[in-house]
Amino acid sequence: MKALIVDDEVLARKRILNLLTSVEKITVIEECSNGKSAITRINELKPDLVFLDINMKDMNGFDVLQNVEVSPKPIVVFVTAYDHYALKAFDFEAFDFLLKPYRDERFYKTVDKLLKLTKPEIEIDFEKKMREFFKLNSMKRQAEELTPRLPVKQGHRTILLDPEKIKYICASGYYAEIYTEDKKYLLRESLKNLIKLLSKKIFCRVHRSAIVNINYIQEIVHSDYSELDVRMQDNKLIRVSKSNKKDFLLQLGI
Repeated sequence: MKALIVDDEVLARKRILNLLTSVEKITVIEECSNGKSAITRINELKPDLVFLDINMKDMNGFDVLQNVEVSPKPIVVFVTAYDHYALKAFDFEAFDFLLKPYRDERFYKTVDKLLKLTKPEIEIDFEKKMREFFKLNSMKRQAEELTPRLPVKQGHRTILLDPEKIKYICASGYYAEIYTEDKKYLLRESLKNLIKLLSKKIFCRVHRSAIVNINYIQEIVHSDYSELDVRMQDNKLIRVSKSNKKDFLLQLGI
């Protein structure tokens, strides 16, 4: 079976390549670092299998598949860090959906099953797998919607904050400054731990020193050198770091 690896991250490609060295029935014939070259090489080389990253710099994996003209289409294993792409992956009849960071065992489980199934069985198996995925995700979303109150100790009292009323949180030494609609609270806790307690639907870590509630963002400010800031509704300007920029824009659907 001829395989092609598509990912704009070198280490991600190398990892798949290394994992496949022990799989005798699969030969990697090409690596592509962007969507445009992937379309060209898939059409030219006609691989049986494609490990395809979804979120690339020039285009996403779905755009790649829409421009592939070979018939029959190769078997596709999507590889991504974002699980909300799952529904669209289902539309493109992929074989599997590897969510980064995945374990070696998870990768080999996919490969072993792929090698044992016929093409019709692959399509049926993926449909069943995605139904299970959506069911689990639905349960996860319901759990996230029941966000608990955030306990903040203030002297001899403990305030139970409604997370939805938190506008943003800024790091201040060993403390976190929690800004709500009408007050600021000081909590001896790291932002790393706080972000785990907050709903991923509305909170985003935009910088090592800041977490924002996206519902309180007034505008996004684009400056020189591709730098990004968010202006909150109270006019507070918060920098978005380069390492957090991609995830932040993705969460906003931009």
